[in-house]
Amino acid sequence: MEETSPRSRFWFGAGDDCAAVDGWLVTTDMSVENSHYRLDWSTPEQAIEKFIVSNVSDISAMGGTPRVAFLGICHNKNWDKAMRDRVAKAFSEGFASRGISLAGGDTIVGDVSFFSATLLGTCDGKPLRRNAARPGDYVYVAGTLGKSDAGLWALMNGHADDPGLRGPVAYHLAPKINEKMGASLVRQGVVGACIDISDGLSSELHHIALSSGVRIEIEESLIPVEPAVKMAALRYGLPARKFWLDGGEEYQLLFTSSLPESIFFNAFGADAVTCIGRVVPGAGVILHGVSGEFENVKAGAWSHL
Repeated sequence: MEETSPRSRFWFGAGDDCAAVDGWLVTTDMSVENSHYRLDWSTPEQAIEKFIVSNVSDISAMGGTPRVAFLGICHNKNWDKAMRDRVAKAFSEGFASRGISLAGGDTIVGDVSFFSATLLGTCDGKPLRRNAARPGDYVYVAGTLGKSDAGLWALMNGHADDPGLRGPVAYHLAPKINEKMGASLVRQGVVGACIDISDGLSSELHHIALSSGVRIEIEESLIPVEPAVKMAALRYGLPARKFWLDGGEEYQLLFTSSLPESIFFNAFGADAVTCIGRVVPGAGVILHGVSGEFENVKAGAWSHL
């Protein structure tokens, strides 16, 4: 533990993806069977991978690296020993592969399964927070958007076997992100706002705008929409915007910075990060549509409630 303890000390409470306690970034999350994951859709390994990613992305959104985990597991009372062993192995390997030490926890049995984790991370610099966007910043997003919600739509509507939607389905069940991007942003000198897209782009943009006391203007034509999402929208007569604007569980980073795109191209590759707009004085979130119209964006928050 000593070799991974914080190099600097900072404290702050609720209001970001993590709190901070004496230099430790701290996040906690839960995942409940039949609400956050369904084992008729996914394997336990996929459900656990998704759960770990959801926690790691919170640490990354603060510019940190995950170090220590405390884990609670509620086994479904109908699971046999083989299933319980699979769950234990998936968590052990999932944390170990990321260099995260499992320092303790608890195991119980209930009517449905659920997982609860508290994750601690460190940041080698000033943590990235939601209130740090400033007028003149560019707005960036990592990866492509809409995948997870399109995958969920396919699962719920009987189209999971559509070859064109297999990618989004796989992403929804076990998302893959650049888990080290947040820490890399700090090393690149980013001092703007940052958040992970767990509740949808529209909601996260509002979180940053409100916390920072600014207005955010984004260009629809610049949004990096996953190609499979566009295909699904055309094939099934669906509004693609539903997926990329309001769809949750992407876990990609949304951040602001005064640094030019070339910095991030050199660090992550040409397609890893996309500039989608600017931060300006004012309040709220504005979308500049492909037809030239401006519209106020409402926070279409994803929720399991």
